[in-house]
Amino acid sequence: MTTINPYLTFEGNCEEAFNFYKNVFKKEFQYMGRFGEMPTAEGQTPLSPEQKDKIMHVSLPIHGDSILMGSDSIDGNCGNYIKGTNITLSINSTDKEEADRIYNMLSVNGIQSMRMTQTFWGAYFGMLTDQFGINWMINVDNNTPE
Repeated sequence: MTTINPYLTFEGNCEEAFNFYKNVFKKEFQYMGRFGEMPTAEGQTPLSPEQKDKIMHVSLPIHGDSILMGSDSIDGNCGNYIKGTNITLSINSTDKEEADRIYNMLSVNGIQSMRMTQTFWGAYFGMLTDQFGINWMINVDNNTPE
């Protein structure tokens, strides 16, 4: 099964926005993680205390398989932030081969910002911008069958 959900990017106020959406939709967060929880890669510049407190990922289930997701953009990690165009489509699949197929097809004549890889949070994940300028995230959760 494959689903598509909106992924919103914020310039430092993701937590505030998602607390607002939580109230609007009367739902609870499925997950909220901060950049400070990420392992630091070798040679990577350490994050400031302010950056560590920003939201790396939040998910708010709305109804059924519909999930509103988001993060803060710190130091351009989410591309060039432009208010009003800060939406990415997130494809969630239960199958790695299907995720690879979708990623490879969407990336033709596009920009691969993160190739499909196993991540520290356990998901098989990649990001790209397609040839039409649309941002995509492809995800296979670690708790789904391959």
